[in-house]
Amino acid sequence: MPARVHALVVTRSGESARTQLTRTLDAVRAQTLVPDAVTIVVTGSISAIRGDGFPAIVEGVVETRPGLSYADALQAAYPRVSEGRAVWLLAQDTVPEPDALELLAGALERSPSAAIAAPKLTDEKHHEIVSLGVTMTSLGRSVELAAGELDQGQHDGAEDALSADIRGMLVRADVVQELRPDPALAGADEGLDLGVRARLAGRRVVLVPPAQVAVRPDGPAALPQRESQRAWATRLAQLHRRLSYAPVVAVPLHWLTLLPLALWRSAGHLIGKRPASVPAEWGAAFTEMLRFGAVARSRAAIAATRSAGWAAIAPLRITRGELHRNLDDGYGSEGGAVSELRFFSGGGAWAVLAALVVSVASFTTLLAWPGMGGGALLPLHETVSALWADAAWGLRGLGPHTVGPADPFAAVIAVLGSLWPGWPSRAMVLLWLLALPLAVLGGWFAATRVTDRSGLRILGGVAWALAPTFLTALVQGRPAAVILHLLLPWAVHAAVVAHRSWGAAGAASLLIAASLACAPSIAPAVIALWAVALILFILRGRIHGSARLIWTMIPAVAMFAPLVWAQLRHGSAVALLADPGSIWPQGPQATADAAGRGALATGFPTMDLAGWASVGGAPLALVPLLLAPLAVLALIAAVAPRWRAGIVLLAVAVTGIGTSFLVAGVVVSFFHGDSAAIWPGSGLSLAWIGLVGAALVALDTALTLHWLRSAAATLAGLALAVCALPALTAEHQERAVMSAAAAQTLPALVAAEADIEAGTLVLTPRDDGALATDVVWGPGRTLGAQTTLLSTATEPRDDGLALLAVDLLSARDYDAAKSLADRGISFVLLAPGGSDKGEALHSAAQTSIEQRTGFVKAGSTDRGVLWRIEGSVAARPGLDDAQQAAARLVVLLQLIAVIVALLLSIPTRASRRAARAQSRIVGRAPEEPVVISRRRDALAQADAEARELASIAGEGTGVVVPAVAGSDTQIEEDTQIEEDTQIEEAASSEEREAASAGERGEPAPSASDDQEDRT
Repeated sequence: MPARVHALVVTRSGESARTQLTRTLDAVRAQTLVPDAVTIVVTGSISAIRGDGFPAIVEGVVETRPGLSYADALQAAYPRVSEGRAVWLLAQDTVPEPDALELLAGALERSPSAAIAAPKLTDEKHHEIVSLGVTMTSLGRSVELAAGELDQGQHDGAEDALSADIRGMLVRADVVQELRPDPALAGADEGLDLGVRARLAGRRVVLVPPAQVAVRPDGPAALPQRESQRAWATRLAQLHRRLSYAPVVAVPLHWLTLLPLALWRSAGHLIGKRPASVPAEWGAAFTEMLRFGAVARSRAAIAATRSAGWAAIAPLRITRGELHRNLDDGYGSEGGAVSELRFFSGGGAWAVLAALVVSVASFTTLLAWPGMGGGALLPLHETVSALWADAAWGLRGLGPHTVGPADPFAAVIAVLGSLWPGWPSRAMVLLWLLALPLAVLGGWFAATRVTDRSGLRILGGVAWALAPTFLTALVQGRPAAVILHLLLPWAVHAAVVAHRSWGAAGAASLLIAASLACAPSIAPAVIALWAVALILFILRGRIHGSARLIWTMIPAVAMFAPLVWAQLRHGSAVALLADPGSIWPQGPQATADAAGRGALATGFPTMDLAGWASVGGAPLALVPLLLAPLAVLALIAAVAPRWRAGIVLLAVAVTGIGTSFLVAGVVVSFFHGDSAAIWPGSGLSLAWIGLVGAALVALDTALTLHWLRSAAATLAGLALAVCALPALTAEHQERAVMSAAAAQTLPALVAAEADIEAGTLVLTPRDDGALATDVVWGPGRTLGAQTTLLSTATEPRDDGLALLAVDLLSARDYDAAKSLADRGISFVLLAPGGSDKGEALHSAAQTSIEQRTGFVKAGSTDRGVLWRIEGSVAARPGLDDAQQAAARLVVLLQLIAVIVALLLSIPTRASRRAARAQSRIVGRAPEEPVVISRRRDALAQADAEARELASIAGEGTGVVVPAVAGSDTQIEEDTQIEEDTQIEEAASSEEREAASAGERGEPAPSASDDQEDRT
């Protein structure tokens, strides 16, 4: 036994620290083996903790500057330790049991090879093990051998370990000077480092589980509480140990890999849903790269005492398999979910398949189309690389020399076209064919956030697919509106639980960015809803949830920021709301007058009421009544048991309708002199998701009678189906504007001879006698090449092109061909006129061009008369150095935001487990019973388990456990069985506990923990 013991106690200044220090000193003074001396180290002012003075056992108090780490503070006390004394390392929050020091000293006496004796660290009530033994992986990661477990003595036989937590360690007297905590570890892994150095010195660390020391998580020797600070401290300690332990020849190699490893681990942190660790990762890497002196001192300290090789460490490292078993909480792929998905068993798959049949029947002719045209549809580029080039900042595919950011919608088109890389335009045809089943699928999944009932989920999917605004967009050929409607339910499905996990936040951020890219006009509504949710979370103090909500808008900001900057410089803020893609001025839509607003208020974006105006004898005044059943159900949600969710969904519906009202009369886009108002159907899509969601809330909670719920759902579904009939039959009745389109919008000669940089001047005679000019670069106009920088421009951006076109058709004698060639234009296309004035202008223009030298007529096509410029044509002006630097910076920042969101959205085993531990339903009222659908086999299994529990309980206690009744009864798939009160309370308790743990950033309770609690 050591003859003498010197206790070192590190404390912070402050009232709470003084209270904790008093408890610690009382516990030290009450030891069965009382230390000979106690030295207190204060990181701060001594006067803040002195109080009524210290007991006589305290031989001195050392004051240090605030903010020092535990190891740094101990350095100030070591000079006061006399030779021949063992050192007991304590802190203000360590309260040892009365026999702790005696047990530790006895362990050192029994084991002469032991340099350190470590106690069992428990929480204040001694219910849970905080730490008992520490080891590390082959890469140097520290791992607790026993932590976070209920203390039932299950580890009291443990003795040998690589190391332990530094709190409560007793260091043998003859190694006190050699085994001092390393200040360079910055507050983490000090105990592990002491154990490693003891092993390398031929000594070892012995665990003494009977010696217990109660600790708190906020003490000076504990890891920081904030996630980012904890990540920085642990990673810096790991990197420092790596450079300190490595052979001399390997140190430079390790140093060179610090930054590449930081990049690799950052991706791992994002996939693991730990974004707060990413800045800490880079901070630790840069810090360690500059600490040459600290690494040299640590290596010198190890070399001074080392007498054994690293083979002495190897048996005590944890293997990969042991690590997986150590971290495995027993939660497999089954169980834990408060609500079940049941996509196949609940009929969701059949609903999607039925929608596919309806879609093929409605759009049969599309099966033979190579591409789509008409309305706002245009072909896509023939190569994936060209698609992504249109999505980047730089030269635009239209206009003489238009340089600037791409519309975010171009990235959506690039993603869509990349799904069919061999023929990107075919992807748009497939999108139209699969639009209905994809809408049902999205609506079904969005409905899982509202109801557990399979029938209502199917109704939600069908109602979303039969939305009048969606069907109108399909018939009128509006790709942006169609894609928006397909994305919205998925965005809602992820966004409503984005506060729960980073995985949901990452997925929601991408879906929100894509949705806003398709419909910038709904951005004010989305931002308003997001801001309200964020304010509520901040007021409730849910910091983690607030951070995740903030992230949901970051990718959208990154994608739109360049366009916002460009429009504010050269356009207007209102132009940011313009519809992306091709402009279709002739598109019929609801206007800003009373009749138009009436149509919008009833859910129809056009005055033809989703095609009913073309149905002979149809009473148009009665058509809106077909949506009345759904609207009435939505209003009932405001007084349903789940009224909070109902009111929120109704607010979403009102916001969407208000958005459609505001944008209906806003004109910001122009094409060849014609203006086009913003499409109001995007706002109606947002309103429709609120309307359908509110109706499902009412059906799920307000209509408790089964027959009444079934009748109301059937009535609403049939009314929607009747309302959709004209739109679903429009293609067969030749009322749809879509048509088969070739791969290019320019003559085949241009597509065959022109490369991506060749320009074509397109002259289009208008019906009013004017001439519209345009420049198309490459083989033709494509959907991804469209840019709102041109469509919303209020000032000419043609660099004199209009004047050149006028001179080309005038009698002025000049070299027109050379002027065009100097601009990089290789072809001139004179489009046919559409009226008498247009035809007259077309004939005059053709005559004028043919009389000029330098133009070789290539022929007449259905797209117009084509001429080719003779001689050499200058290359298209490229970007200067400043523009190239700006382009690279913009693309890099956007890629970073998107990649981070993608990595966050990748599901992991832990994220799936956390999701299953919480209710899939959002906004479930506390008084609602937990409704769980059970199949016959599940009931049989529950019956068997209940009988087994009954037999076990009856053997020793005489308690009678009733068996589960009804296991032999035939149960329909969508029958709902309400569990008894005890199961309801248990499920609700587990749900609240999991949700609370998720907000604190802690793992959800595992199945093994639950079993121990019940035991």
